[in-house]
Amino acid sequence: MHEALFYTKLENQTVRCDLCPWNCILKAGQNGFCKVRKNTDGKLITHVYNKVAALGVDPVEKKPLYHFFPGKNILSIGEVGCNLRCNFCQNHRISQCRASDFKGFHEITPEEIVTEALKTYNNIGIAYTYNEPLTFYEFLLDTAKLAKQNGLKNAVVSNGYINPKPLKELLSYIDAFNIDLKAFASEFYLKQTKGKLEPVLETLKFIANSNAHLEITNLVIPELNDDEIQFKKMVQWIASELSCEVPLHLSRYFPQHELSKSPTPVETLEKLYDIAKKYLRHVYLGNVSDEKRSSTVCSNCQTTIVTRNRYDTLLKRVDSGGLCKNCGTSNNIVY
Repeated sequence: MHEALFYTKLENQTVRCDLCPWNCILKAGQNGFCKVRKNTDGKLITHVYNKVAALGVDPVEKKPLYHFFPGKNILSIGEVGCNLRCNFCQNHRISQCRASDFKGFHEITPEEIVTEALKTYNNIGIAYTYNEPLTFYEFLLDTAKLAKQNGLKNAVVSNGYINPKPLKELLSYIDAFNIDLKAFASEFYLKQTKGKLEPVLETLKFIANSNAHLEITNLVIPELNDDEIQFKKMVQWIASELSCEVPLHLSRYFPQHELSKSPTPVETLEKLYDIAKKYLRHVYLGNVSDEKRSSTVCSNCQTTIVTRNRYDTLLKRVDSGGLCKNCGTSNNIVY
């Protein structure tokens, strides 16, 4: 057990967790909405410290991060728990599990994770992913600090459901984010995730105004968030409030967890891709085999500078500084 950060002690051993917008008020013995933080005798304790539920080496493109050290690997770690309740969750076996119920933890320290990252082939750093990493904030923060001291990069793959103060502290140590913007409608968030849209939008704006690299993923679900008018409003908002340079990943939904809708038609993804390309310079299709719509084209001279086939990545016309070799444009590539 490890004492949590960002909580307020109230009367009669009650505490309020200040990590995410739920701001859970917990009496002694109660767990937070995320299922991994508990009021123990008037202290907020995290049950996901010095342990992982998943650890592996992935291509950085799998996060997905296409403009952050393309072609490199990244050591990925995850826990259990989440502060949303998406009925379509792709990792529900760990994200919707209580820490006290999970039997597959591996004990590991931040020092051991950094050591593993340093000896991993072609590796740039550590990704905090698989479940919602902000629910293991304390372990993430301590590991990220140590990784930074050892010259490693840190990447967070998140739903963006966090309060501004803890996000601000985290930003000093995180080099890249992929934030899952699940829809551009408050009704969708309330019904399908039990959360709210506005805090996610605020997180995106906060990151966009920082030095961290930002990419966005939108899982397209038939009849739930594939309306073209609503989607157009979303990409217009990204372009105006964040930047037209922010890469957007459109992922194909497959039945998972409590939702049994048919997979997203590829034609739907292609239509939304065409809409997004009118406003954003870098748009990609995920969970489909489409080399054309997965490759990076220079926004200035239209040269294909990075080709991708699933997770096979070839840097064709990118120099060591991430610039297009043909015209020198950066294309928001960190390398």
